[in-house]
Amino acid sequence: MSDPIRVGIAGAGSIAFATAALLHDNGHAPMLWSPSGAGTAPLKDAPLTAGGAVETRFAPGIADTARQLADENDLLLIALPAYGHKAAMDALAPHIRDGQHVIISSHASLGAVYLMQMLAARGVQAPITAWGTTVVTGRRQEGPTVNVNTVRSRVDLCTVPDTRSDCALAICRRLFGDRFQPRDGLLAISLSNLNPQNHMGIALGNITRMERGETWSQGQNVTPKVGRLLEQLDLERLAIAEALGLEVKTIFEHFHLSFHVPVASISEMNQQMHALGNGGTGPATADSRYVTEDVPYGLQLTAVLGRLAGRPAVLHQAGIDIFSAMYGRDFAAENTLLNALELDRFGLDDLRQAARTGMLRTTPPVAS
Repeated sequence: MSDPIRVGIAGAGSIAFATAALLHDNGHAPMLWSPSGAGTAPLKDAPLTAGGAVETRFAPGIADTARQLADENDLLLIALPAYGHKAAMDALAPHIRDGQHVIISSHASLGAVYLMQMLAARGVQAPITAWGTTVVTGRRQEGPTVNVNTVRSRVDLCTVPDTRSDCALAICRRLFGDRFQPRDGLLAISLSNLNPQNHMGIALGNITRMERGETWSQGQNVTPKVGRLLEQLDLERLAIAEALGLEVKTIFEHFHLSFHVPVASISEMNQQMHALGNGGTGPATADSRYVTEDVPYGLQLTAVLGRLAGRPAVLHQAGIDIFSAMYGRDFAAENTLLNALELDRFGLDDLRQAARTGMLRTTPPVAS
């Protein structure tokens, strides 16, 4: 057996815990860093316990600072909500070294471009791999415990610069198994993440359940009308990908590969997931990443790409506007990554180049 890889995970929530559990189960050595310190505090008194699709109990390493996470690990993996990506990247960028692989799980709003340009400002060259979704789904329980709902059988990925793609793919497979599907650059990965569109439809259809803090089955409540909305949102995303000459999976493939149910209508597939017990529990708060993360960092990028490609994503834009009205917030303005990149200064050809090289401009952005 090959030596374990030391993986520094930026994050200490459900996905970070579940990813650490899978890494440990595969014989590797994860270390967790919570930017606030709160997420890893319970691990100082008890080991991390995972149940469900991954069952294990172990004591992961804990980093107190971003510097320690970078210095003491072979590879870094960002497993935070998208609204925490820029701050984490700003903290890690001064300490990432030449050749140190970074994985973004999952990629949002061209974050790989932002980080690549931060590293270029230091003269550092490091491959950055963007995943279209997380390799696991899960829900953190009380204390240092996580329930791993599923380990996905297929995850889309790409690496910038694309000259490092083969090496990065081999490392991902060594860490997590043969479950990765290479895609053609960051724009394909951006359009491969179905969570924002799916969460938008689910949250719109169940917002009162979220507000009231109810316990409700997510799969069961993807009713025929909610399911049809998800299918129509998917058609917008697929039209943008087609206009850009990109190949991405459909929503039907997504549910089939992620949750191992036969292909049917989206509502029917979710009902099957519910019957099998892996339909998941919907958010019990309106302050959910389904809205606060996925609207500004997921829907917003799809809307921008739709405008640039001449395929306006009218339903995605409507979701942004409706949620902004519901929450009394300008969600489009909250995307710190896109705002830092100032995409309105660039054209589609510039974005296509950045999708392969990681570089959008000659003058890198300055951390704030």
